[in-house]
Amino acid sequence: MSTEFPSKNAISRHWHVIDAQDVVLGKLASKAAMLLMGKTKPSYTPFLDTGDHVIVINAERVKVTGRKEEKKVYRHFTGYPGGLVEKSFRRVRAERPVRIVEQAIQGMLPKTKLGKQMFRKLKVYAGDRHPHAAQKPLVLAIK
Repeated sequence: MSTEFPSKNAISRHWHVIDAQDVVLGKLASKAAMLLMGKTKPSYTPFLDTGDHVIVINAERVKVTGRKEEKKVYRHFTGYPGGLVEKSFRRVRAERPVRIVEQAIQGMLPKTKLGKQMFRKLKVYAGDRHPHAAQKPLVLAIK
């Protein structure tokens, strides 16, 4: 008996909406990453992108536990000498709240071309509106 792999045309992709209001960031990110990778489907294959599209709304109202609100720091290096840029969680939330959710989810995806392809299926919005109503997304509740 041979193993059957899903072909590109046979993969069915659904759209999911996750409301991030008062949801812990880590739980939100892990659930979204599982959907993007396709691990919730019986046709999951590690080397194929079988995942669904995910829309996250209310990213500015995501919750963090402990003292992360004061202590968490986002860092990136510009490539120049002395180019380490550090921003606090509060500053990132005030300037660009979408970045918090995107980085949390991207950190849980594979660090390969396949992971970048999966990340492109993620749409994050700071407010409670999104322009993807035509795709008829399924509302997903996270406890």
